[in-house]
Amino acid sequence: VSAYAFELKLGDKLNEGKTKQIFALPDEPGHVLVQSKDQITAGNAARKDQMEGKAAISNKTTSCVFTLLQQAGIKTAFVRQHSDTAFVADHCEMIPIEWVCRRIATGSFLKRNPGVKEGYRFSPVKMEMFFKDDANNDPQWSEEQLLAASFDLAGLHIGRCEVDIMNRSTVAIFEVLEKAWATQNCTLVDMKIEFGVNVTTKEIVLADVIDNDSWRLWPAGDRSQQKDKQVYRDLKEVTPEAMQMVKRNFEWVAERVTLLLESQVSGRVVVLMGSTSDMAHSEKIRKACSSHGIPCFLRVTSAHKGPDETLRIKAEYEGDDVPTVFVAVAGRSNGLGPVLSGNTAYPVVNCPPITPDWGAQDVWSSLRMPSGLGCTTVLSPDAAAQFCAQIFGLKDHLIWAKLRASMLNTWISLKQADQKLQACSL
Repeated sequence: VSAYAFELKLGDKLNEGKTKQIFALPDEPGHVLVQSKDQITAGNAARKDQMEGKAAISNKTTSCVFTLLQQAGIKTAFVRQHSDTAFVADHCEMIPIEWVCRRIATGSFLKRNPGVKEGYRFSPVKMEMFFKDDANNDPQWSEEQLLAASFDLAGLHIGRCEVDIMNRSTVAIFEVLEKAWATQNCTLVDMKIEFGVNVTTKEIVLADVIDNDSWRLWPAGDRSQQKDKQVYRDLKEVTPEAMQMVKRNFEWVAERVTLLLESQVSGRVVVLMGSTSDMAHSEKIRKACSSHGIPCFLRVTSAHKGPDETLRIKAEYEGDDVPTVFVAVAGRSNGLGPVLSGNTAYPVVNCPPITPDWGAQDVWSSLRMPSGLGCTTVLSPDAAAQFCAQIFGLKDHLIWAKLRASMLNTWISLKQADQKLQACSL
């Protein structure tokens, strides 16, 4: 097992699909091994071929994609890559639905919706569901059909709340990967994913795999350069030369996908506080910044008592080409934010520590600025860090992904809280 130190003891084969096998892991209860195969298929395996090296390519692609999503904060079944061709995952009972998310109309959508031109752009994205049923070629399902099917998996009933969560999650997952691929000048045209119920936690998580069979990828938005499995589906005949071309496309994707884990921008937040009595407040900002993956530096300076020093510290962070957001933390009369804002072209955020005695009056020194100053005021340290993250997220897909996943997780927890409350009051 090349770069991976130890062999895993495999238990029973739990499942085998067209491109992978799932094994129980007796020494790791609640986990399974997902082993990829060198097989490539199209049209429900009407066409299938061996493609040497495909298992390793698919496994690398899936491991990178799931790592990206997991680091953003999206719940997945992925645990760790085990070998070149296998990864360890949480044991899930799969929900037999393929969730398809589309940004651009192409493929089967055009056949099912005659009159729509190829290239039509969906905003918001278009969601579709297909019931996994090989005998009937995976028919398209409506939400009503999914609810009527009344699935019970791993002790979880799949009702309205669960369907809504999967719907929302699919859109968020698509948007995170779309942003990531855009950094490589690649358009994520559409993708399909599957969810499972984690048998241990009874939670719905993104499961199965996301590899080059799962999406359409058009470099520079140009269909003629497509790099995904569609190239194989489109082959008139399968020759060794044709298979080499398909393999080269798959390798291109597997190489690029590792780049999606790299940050695009190295930015920083610099918190300037008026005195060390503001340390606790400033530490909260630093902690929140680090949860967004943004380095944060704390400095002490008073614009009232040492304006020359304040401007010298500011200049330290302007001369090295690292994108910087300044956060001014000053209680009582906030001179720090306005002085910074009047002397730098970088963004400045006021985050004054408000005290119960004079706070209502003090906050005006942050809100009422002389003309020509553009600094904003955010009272909560967490929110100030989030505002900085939103600025950096404009250019850094990894920071944006964390913000997007956080929105999704907040929505899910509200949905689940409401469902619990309904259950109590019935």
